[in-house]
Amino acid sequence: MPARAPLTLRLSRRTVLRTGLGATAVLAVPGTALVTRPGVAAAAPTNPFTLGVASGEPAPDGVVLWTRLATDPLADDGLGGMGERRTDVEWEIADDEAFGQIVRRGTETTGADLGHSVHVELAGLDPGREYYYRFRVGAQISPAGRTRTAPSPTAMTPLTMCFTSCSHYEQGFFTAYRRLAEDEPELVLHLGDYLYENPTDTASDRNVRQHAGPEIVTLAHYRQRHAQYRTDADLQAAHATAPWLVVWDDHEIDNNWADEVPENTQPNFVARRVAAFRAYWENMPLRASARPSGRDMQLYRRVPWGGMATFHMLDTRQYRGDQPCGDRFNSDCAQRCDPARSLPGSEQERWLADGFRQSRARWDVLGQQVFFAQVDFTPGTGRGFNPDAWDGYPGSRDRVVDAWTDARVRNAVVLTGDVHAHWAAEIRRRFDDPASPVVGTELVSTSISSGGDGSETRQDTATTLAENPHIRFYNNRRGYVRTRFTPESMTADFRVLPHVQRPDAPVETRASFVVEDRRPGLISAS
Repeated sequence: MPARAPLTLRLSRRTVLRTGLGATAVLAVPGTALVTRPGVAAAAPTNPFTLGVASGEPAPDGVVLWTRLATDPLADDGLGGMGERRTDVEWEIADDEAFGQIVRRGTETTGADLGHSVHVELAGLDPGREYYYRFRVGAQISPAGRTRTAPSPTAMTPLTMCFTSCSHYEQGFFTAYRRLAEDEPELVLHLGDYLYENPTDTASDRNVRQHAGPEIVTLAHYRQRHAQYRTDADLQAAHATAPWLVVWDDHEIDNNWADEVPENTQPNFVARRVAAFRAYWENMPLRASARPSGRDMQLYRRVPWGGMATFHMLDTRQYRGDQPCGDRFNSDCAQRCDPARSLPGSEQERWLADGFRQSRARWDVLGQQVFFAQVDFTPGTGRGFNPDAWDGYPGSRDRVVDAWTDARVRNAVVLTGDVHAHWAAEIRRRFDDPASPVVGTELVSTSISSGGDGSETRQDTATTLAENPHIRFYNNRRGYVRTRFTPESMTADFRVLPHVQRPDAPVETRASFVVEDRRPGLISAS
């Protein structure tokens, strides 16, 4: 069979950011009509690339390329208008954004059993290199994406990395994703609540758009909800600007779930979990090793970035014990302090401790979901905690902290999402001991849109900061965190938007902190 002609259409980086990589108007076959809806990437009626492209899991010699075919993204059967057909999808990766120097190309076949997703797991690329990639089905060519391989194992290459969490489609526009893309990071971490499972809340006065379908429980509806989020042009821009490392929190499945225990009694939560896991893998640029097997999915893993950083990506939902204290916020109870309780599960705790012992990285970074540092929400006498966070499992937290201090990890940084606000905290070896040393740093990203516009402060801001002197920053705007890792220091910029309930907000840095090499703790750089 003769080889197909190479894909030769061109796309500039400026076009990438201006169009959010929903650039079908640039890449479509001449003469194809375009259909545009607010907040949805432009697409031809028969265009299968309405959900954009993505990459992830960078290694020194490769990366995962992703797309999912959907001509009708909101189809009720979750198959995006593709039905039961099987489709050959061509892909290519190039050294340059003009696709003049093709490095590799190939074909993958997808179908309904994969949700019409494509995962190309590449190897044999050069370390520390920028690449461009795209896909083709017949005459239709996808938007182009930019990706990057990790540096060689010992390279001390500086890294710009952005991380964020909690993007609720109904409660705000995804402008923060576009601003993140405009910062041109080399790596993006998403720490959970990529989507929300609830049906449309017609009574809410802060919703600016609506979810399609009911509360998602079935595979079809999880696929449909992922597709709806993926049609957002700002989200497509963020995916196509750099490789991502992703982990889930609760809303990808069900609010506050813990292992096989749902928040509320349900007819068959295990079946719901199986459906959610399958749809999550289909819609994320994850390796085949993460593909779920029934109710189980291997999501925790280690991703090195040369000698500069090792990212320990944790799963704090699938193996945890049920929340203590009846999962009541601002509560305290004896069960909370049972040392046998674990948030990541005993096996993942051991895996993490082994990783600390073996690490030679300048920065060991935990990419995880819920607040790690202690936060007492009750001012004055008495104490109140969030039992869904590490405060519900303090014995488990102590073991993790002891693991990195005993291993003499050079610099420990915990990255967190979940709480819809920016926080910066110093981690003490024991939070109930005022003389305990600072042994690490926690950076918490606010949400992309969850919670609506937000505010500079909350009613509890002053009292919470006074009650928890190890917390150095607390801001309630939406946005993300931009970090810069070098051999000498890590800098964190807390990026905020003034509003998300109207589109196209500007972004600014509300606060900046520096962590110096071998000096745990936060130095204000604002």
